[in-house]
Amino acid sequence: MVFTRANALALSAMALWVSLAALGVALQHVPPFLLTGLALLIGSLVSLPLSRCDWRVLRVPWSTLALGVYGLFGYHFLLFMALRDAPPVQANLVNYLWPLGMVVMAPWFLPGPKATFQHGMAGLIGFAGAALAITDGHSASMTPRWGYLWALAAAFVWASYSLMTQRVVRFATSALGTLGLVSGLLALACHGVLEPATVLSSGDWLYLIAMGLGPLGAAFYLWDAALKLGDARHIGLLSFLTPLGSTLLLLWLRGEKPSLSVMLSAVLIVGAAWIGTRKA
Repeated sequence: MVFTRANALALSAMALWVSLAALGVALQHVPPFLLTGLALLIGSLVSLPLSRCDWRVLRVPWSTLALGVYGLFGYHFLLFMALRDAPPVQANLVNYLWPLGMVVMAPWFLPGPKATFQHGMAGLIGFAGAALAITDGHSASMTPRWGYLWALAAAFVWASYSLMTQRVVRFATSALGTLGLVSGLLALACHGVLEPATVLSSGDWLYLIAMGLGPLGAAFYLWDAALKLGDARHIGLLSFLTPLGSTLLLLWLRGEKPSLSVMLSAVLIVGAAWIGTRKA
Protein backbone atom coordinates (compact mmCIF):
# COMPACT_ATOMS: atom_id res chain seq x y z
CA MET A 1 0.00 0.00 0.00
CA VAL A 2 1.35 3.42 -1.00
CA PHE A 3 1.92 5.72 1.96
CA THR A 4 -0.10 8.86 1.25
CA ARG A 5 -1.14 11.97 3.15
CA ALA A 6 -4.56 10.38 3.70
CA ASN A 7 -2.93 7.32 5.26
CA ALA A 8 -0.76 9.54 7.49
CA LEU A 9 -3.85 11.42 8.71
CA ALA A 10 -5.70 8.16 9.34
CA LEU A 11 -2.76 6.70 11.28
CA SER A 12 -2.61 9.85 13.42
CA ALA A 13 -6.30 9.44 14.29
CA MET A 14 -5.74 5.78 15.12
CA ALA A 15 -2.83 6.63 17.41
CA LEU A 16 -5.23 8.76 19.45
CA TRP A 17 -7.99 6.11 19.37
CA VAL A 18 -5.65 3.54 20.90
CA SER A 19 -6.24 5.26 24.24
CA LEU A 20 -10.06 5.42 24.01
CA ALA A 21 -10.89 2.08 25.60
CA ALA A 22 -8.37 2.59 28.41
CA LEU A 23 -9.82 6.03 29.18
CA GLY A 24 -13.33 4.57 28.97
CA VAL A 25 -12.44 1.90 31.53
CA ALA A 26 -10.90 4.51 33.85
CA LEU A 27 -14.19 6.43 33.66
CA GLN A 28 -16.56 3.45 33.65
CA HIS A 29 -18.10 4.62 36.93
CA VAL A 30 -19.35 7.76 35.16
CA PRO A 31 -22.88 7.33 33.70
CA PRO A 32 -22.54 6.73 29.93
CA PHE A 33 -24.72 9.64 28.78
CA LEU A 34 -22.80 12.05 31.02
CA LEU A 35 -19.44 10.67 29.86
CA THR A 36 -20.42 10.86 26.20
CA GLY A 37 -21.82 14.38 26.52
CA LEU A 38 -18.93 15.97 28.38
CA ALA A 39 -16.25 14.35 26.22
CA LEU A 40 -17.99 15.42 22.98
CA LEU A 41 -18.42 18.98 24.20
CA ILE A 42 -14.73 19.18 25.07
CA GLY A 43 -13.85 17.69 21.69
CA SER A 44 -16.00 20.23 19.85
CA LEU A 45 -13.67 23.00 21.10
CA VAL A 46 -10.98 21.75 18.71
CA SER A 47 -13.02 23.23 15.86
CA LEU A 48 -12.50 26.80 17.08
CA PRO A 49 -8.84 27.19 16.04
CA LEU A 50 -9.47 25.16 12.88
CA SER A 51 -12.31 27.41 11.76
CA ARG A 52 -10.60 30.58 13.02
CA CYS A 53 -13.90 31.26 14.80
CA ASP A 54 -15.65 31.77 11.44
CA TRP A 55 -19.17 30.61 12.35
CA ARG A 56 -20.17 30.29 8.68
CA VAL A 57 -17.70 27.42 8.27
CA LEU A 58 -19.34 25.55 11.14
CA ARG A 59 -22.79 25.43 9.52
CA VAL A 60 -23.97 22.11 8.10
CA PRO A 61 -27.22 20.90 6.45
CA TRP A 62 -29.77 19.15 8.67
CA SER A 63 -29.10 15.80 6.98
CA THR A 64 -25.40 16.07 7.80
CA LEU A 65 -26.21 17.09 11.37
CA ALA A 66 -28.45 14.04 11.77
CA LEU A 67 -25.68 11.80 10.44
CA GLY A 68 -23.21 13.37 12.86
CA VAL A 69 -25.48 12.74 15.84
CA TYR A 70 -25.96 9.14 14.68
CA GLY A 71 -22.21 8.58 14.43
CA LEU A 72 -20.68 10.65 17.22
CA PHE A 73 -23.41 10.31 19.85
CA GLY A 74 -24.59 6.80 18.92
CA TYR A 75 -21.18 5.17 18.63
CA HIS A 76 -19.67 6.48 21.84
CA PHE A 77 -22.74 5.84 23.95
CA LEU A 78 -22.81 2.21 22.74
CA LEU A 79 -19.07 1.81 23.29
CA PHE A 80 -19.14 3.10 26.86
CA MET A 81 -22.12 0.82 27.61
CA ALA A 82 -20.12 -2.11 26.22
CA LEU A 83 -17.05 -1.32 28.34
CA ARG A 84 -19.29 -1.13 31.40
CA ASP A 85 -21.24 -4.35 30.82
CA ALA A 86 -18.58 -6.72 29.43
CA PRO A 87 -14.90 -7.57 30.05
CA PRO A 88 -13.03 -4.58 28.54
CA VAL A 89 -10.52 -6.50 26.41
CA GLN A 90 -13.13 -8.71 24.73
CA ALA A 91 -15.63 -5.85 24.33
CA ASN A 92 -12.89 -3.71 22.82
CA LEU A 93 -12.01 -6.32 20.21
CA VAL A 94 -15.67 -6.79 19.24
CA ASN A 95 -16.05 -3.02 18.94
CA TYR A 96 -13.09 -2.98 16.59
CA LEU A 97 -15.01 -4.96 14.03
CA TRP A 98 -15.78 -1.50 12.61
CA PRO A 99 -12.72 -1.48 10.31
CA LEU A 100 -13.92 -4.80 8.90
CA GLY A 101 -17.38 -3.28 8.58
CA MET A 102 -15.92 -0.49 6.46
CA VAL A 103 -14.24 -3.03 4.20
CA VAL A 104 -17.25 -5.31 3.82
CA MET A 105 -19.96 -2.62 3.60
CA ALA A 106 -18.08 -0.22 1.30
CA PRO A 107 -19.54 -1.80 -1.90
CA TRP A 108 -23.05 -1.07 -0.59
CA PHE A 109 -22.37 2.49 0.58
CA LEU A 110 -19.87 3.80 -2.00
CA PRO A 111 -19.55 3.69 -5.79
CA GLY A 112 -17.13 1.00 -6.90
CA PRO A 113 -16.83 -2.78 -7.11
CA LYS A 114 -19.79 -4.89 -6.05
CA ALA A 115 -19.70 -7.31 -3.11
CA THR A 116 -17.87 -10.55 -3.87
CA PHE A 117 -17.18 -13.94 -2.32
CA GLN A 118 -13.96 -12.36 -1.08
CA HIS A 119 -15.93 -9.88 1.04
CA GLY A 120 -18.15 -12.66 2.37
CA MET A 121 -15.11 -14.67 3.47
CA ALA A 122 -13.65 -11.62 5.16
CA GLY A 123 -16.88 -11.17 7.12
CA LEU A 124 -16.96 -14.80 8.29
CA ILE A 125 -13.34 -14.72 9.44
CA GLY A 126 -13.86 -11.41 11.23
CA PHE A 127 -16.88 -12.71 13.12
CA ALA A 128 -14.95 -15.86 14.02
CA GLY A 129 -12.32 -13.61 15.58
CA ALA A 130 -15.00 -11.71 17.49
CA ALA A 131 -16.52 -14.95 18.79
CA LEU A 132 -13.11 -16.09 19.98
CA ALA A 133 -12.61 -12.77 21.77
CA ILE A 134 -15.98 -13.12 23.49
CA THR A 135 -15.41 -16.67 24.72
CA ASP A 136 -11.67 -16.24 25.34
CA GLY A 137 -11.19 -19.82 24.21
CA HIS A 138 -13.71 -21.28 26.67
CA SER A 139 -17.28 -22.45 26.36
CA ALA A 140 -19.56 -19.55 25.47
CA SER A 141 -21.29 -17.98 28.46
CA MET A 142 -24.55 -16.03 28.27
CA THR A 143 -23.39 -13.57 30.92
CA PRO A 144 -22.57 -10.79 30.52
CA ARG A 145 -24.33 -10.84 27.15
CA TRP A 146 -25.51 -7.25 26.69
CA GLY A 147 -22.02 -5.78 26.65
CA TYR A 148 -21.10 -7.71 23.51
CA LEU A 149 -24.29 -6.59 21.76
CA TRP A 150 -23.50 -2.98 22.65
CA ALA A 151 -19.98 -3.44 21.22
CA LEU A 152 -21.27 -5.02 18.00
CA ALA A 153 -23.82 -2.24 17.55
CA ALA A 154 -21.08 0.36 18.14
CA ALA A 155 -18.96 -1.26 15.43
CA PHE A 156 -21.81 -1.08 12.93
CA VAL A 157 -22.63 2.54 13.75
CA TRP A 158 -19.06 3.80 13.32
CA ALA A 159 -18.42 1.84 10.11
CA SER A 160 -21.67 3.02 8.51
CA TYR A 161 -21.16 6.60 9.72
CA SER A 162 -17.63 6.72 8.28
CA LEU A 163 -18.87 5.49 4.90
CA MET A 164 -21.97 7.69 4.80
CA THR A 165 -19.93 10.84 5.36
CA GLN A 166 -18.75 10.27 1.78
CA ARG A 167 -22.35 10.40 0.52
CA VAL A 168 -23.58 13.66 2.09
CA VAL A 169 -22.97 17.19 0.83
CA ARG A 170 -19.29 17.95 1.33
CA PHE A 171 -18.61 19.98 4.48
CA ALA A 172 -15.55 21.57 6.06
CA THR A 173 -13.72 19.27 8.46
CA SER A 174 -13.86 21.99 11.12
CA ALA A 175 -17.69 21.71 10.99
CA LEU A 176 -17.32 18.48 12.95
CA GLY A 177 -17.29 20.79 15.96
CA THR A 178 -20.97 21.52 15.29
CA LEU A 179 -21.77 17.81 15.10
CA GLY A 180 -19.88 17.18 18.35
CA LEU A 181 -21.57 20.12 20.09
CA VAL A 182 -25.10 19.01 19.19
CA SER A 183 -24.32 15.37 20.00
CA GLY A 184 -22.81 16.36 23.35
CA LEU A 185 -25.81 18.50 24.31
CA LEU A 186 -28.18 15.68 23.36
CA ALA A 187 -26.21 13.25 25.53
CA LEU A 188 -26.30 15.65 28.49
CA ALA A 189 -30.07 16.10 28.06
CA CYS A 190 -30.47 12.32 28.19
CA HIS A 191 -28.29 12.25 31.30
CA GLY A 192 -30.48 14.82 33.02
CA VAL A 193 -33.61 12.78 32.32
CA LEU A 194 -32.41 9.18 32.61
CA GLU A 195 -29.36 9.07 34.90
CA PRO A 196 -28.66 10.02 38.51
CA ALA A 197 -26.74 13.18 39.29
CA THR A 198 -23.02 12.47 39.55
CA VAL A 199 -20.17 14.41 41.18
CA LEU A 200 -16.90 14.15 39.27
CA SER A 201 -13.51 14.21 40.98
CA SER A 202 -10.54 16.24 39.77
CA GLY A 203 -9.02 13.02 38.46
CA ASP A 204 -12.19 12.30 36.48
CA TRP A 205 -11.95 15.74 34.88
CA LEU A 206 -8.34 15.14 33.85
CA TYR A 207 -9.34 11.89 32.13
CA LEU A 208 -12.32 13.62 30.51
CA ILE A 209 -10.16 16.45 29.13
CA ALA A 210 -7.67 13.90 27.75
CA MET A 211 -10.53 11.93 26.17
CA GLY A 212 -12.24 15.01 24.76
CA LEU A 213 -9.17 16.62 23.22
CA GLY A 214 -7.69 13.34 21.93
CA PRO A 215 -9.83 10.36 20.85
CA LEU A 216 -13.12 12.33 20.94
CA GLY A 217 -11.61 15.53 19.59
CA ALA A 218 -8.57 15.80 17.35
CA ALA A 219 -9.00 12.20 16.13
CA PHE A 220 -12.38 13.05 14.51
CA TYR A 221 -10.88 15.87 12.48
CA LEU A 222 -7.91 13.77 11.36
CA TRP A 223 -10.23 10.89 10.44
CA ASP A 224 -12.60 13.08 8.43
CA ALA A 225 -9.72 14.68 6.53
CA ALA A 226 -8.28 11.22 5.77
CA LEU A 227 -11.60 9.94 4.39
CA LYS A 228 -11.99 13.04 2.21
CA LEU A 229 -8.53 12.51 0.69
CA GLY A 230 -8.14 8.74 0.55
CA ASP A 231 -9.74 5.41 -0.32
CA ALA A 232 -12.11 4.24 2.44
CA ARG A 233 -11.20 0.59 1.76
CA HIS A 234 -7.47 1.22 2.25
CA ILE A 235 -8.12 3.30 5.34
CA GLY A 236 -10.34 0.53 6.70
CA LEU A 237 -7.44 -1.88 6.29
CA LEU A 238 -5.04 0.43 8.11
CA SER A 239 -7.59 0.82 10.90
CA PHE A 240 -6.92 -2.69 12.13
CA LEU A 241 -3.73 -1.41 13.66
CA THR A 242 -5.98 0.33 16.21
CA PRO A 243 -7.51 -2.72 17.94
CA LEU A 244 -4.11 -4.31 18.31
CA GLY A 245 -2.65 -1.22 19.95
CA SER A 246 -5.78 -0.59 22.03
CA THR A 247 -6.02 -4.16 23.33
CA LEU A 248 -2.34 -4.37 24.18
CA LEU A 249 -2.58 -1.04 26.03
CA LEU A 250 -5.57 -2.31 28.02
CA LEU A 251 -3.74 -5.49 28.96
CA TRP A 252 -0.62 -3.56 29.98
CA LEU A 253 -2.60 -1.16 32.16
CA ARG A 254 -4.39 -4.09 33.81
CA GLY A 255 -1.11 -5.93 34.39
CA GLU A 256 -2.21 -8.84 32.20
CA LYS A 257 -0.41 -10.80 29.53
CA PRO A 258 -2.18 -11.41 26.20
CA SER A 259 -3.77 -14.85 26.18
CA LEU A 260 -3.38 -17.09 23.17
CA SER A 261 -7.09 -16.63 22.43
CA VAL A 262 -6.83 -12.83 22.40
CA MET A 263 -3.79 -12.89 20.12
CA LEU A 264 -5.41 -15.41 17.77
CA SER A 265 -8.58 -13.30 17.72
CA ALA A 266 -6.55 -10.24 16.71
CA VAL A 267 -4.80 -12.23 13.97
CA LEU A 268 -8.16 -13.44 12.60
CA ILE A 269 -9.66 -9.95 12.55
CA VAL A 270 -6.62 -8.36 10.90
CA GLY A 271 -6.44 -11.25 8.43
CA ALA A 272 -10.08 -10.67 7.56
CA ALA A 273 -9.38 -7.04 6.75
CA TRP A 274 -6.45 -8.04 4.55
CA ILE A 275 -8.62 -10.53 2.63
CA GLY A 276 -11.39 -7.97 2.29
CA THR A 277 -9.19 -5.33 0.68
CA ARG A 278 -6.70 -7.27 -1.39
CA LYS A 279 -7.21 -7.31 -5.14
CA ALA A 280 -8.84 -10.45 -6.50
